[in-house]
Amino acid sequence: MAEEEKQEKKEESKQEETKQEEPKQEKQEESKQKDSKQENSEEKSEEEPKVEKSDKKSLIRRLLPWLLIIIIIAVCAGTGFVLGQFISGRRPGKTDESSQQDQAQTEQPETVDLSSTTPGSQWFYELEPVVANLNEPGVTRYVRASLTLEMSANIDIKAGSVFLEEKKPVLTNWLTIYLASLTLEDIRGDRKLRSIQSQIRDAFNEKLFPNAKPQVKHILFREFAIQ
Repeated sequence: MAEEEKQEKKEESKQEETKQEEPKQEKQEESKQKDSKQENSEEKSEEEPKVEKSDKKSLIRRLLPWLLIIIIIAVCAGTGFVLGQFISGRRPGKTDESSQQDQAQTEQPETVDLSSTTPGSQWFYELEPVVANLNEPGVTRYVRASLTLEMSANIDIKAGSVFLEEKKPVLTNWLTIYLASLTLEDIRGDRKLRSIQSQIRDAFNEKLFPNAKPQVKHILFREFAIQ
């Protein structure tokens, strides 16, 4: 009976030891779990800024070529504008008002002072003969006309003669086209010839003095032959 009691006591002591060891093991496991959680959290916290930094670097690398292209385009556009201003003869700081004034000055026609300083009488200027085919279908007829312009006394004879010499090609060209538009019926009779003279006078005044008082007084025929 004594031996049985001893064995029972041994077993009870073992059970108590196991009971005491179990909470220790549980505490050790809990501490291990806590340590593992802390390590995981630290690893995550370390990984997150690394990921953010890598994302920022990749974004900068993607945007850098486009930023360089935009800067190059802006610089080229600025230099091109400045060069264009210098090539065209305008300074970059020049205002639109001054450019409009320059344009108005260049567009103003040259005015020639033809006024006579001393009072005198009218004078005459002769044009070379002009030959033109009449407007007659099926028939070849032409007219030869030699004109003399009677000029106003308000025009200086020397300056006026030089001016008319310069304008002679314009007058001759217009007269040739005008005569080519006439028919035989248009030039028959004194009344029609006077009408032709007045039309030529008005056209010459418009060509020679577009913004001034007419100075061609009469158109005289030296020759007006039809063949």
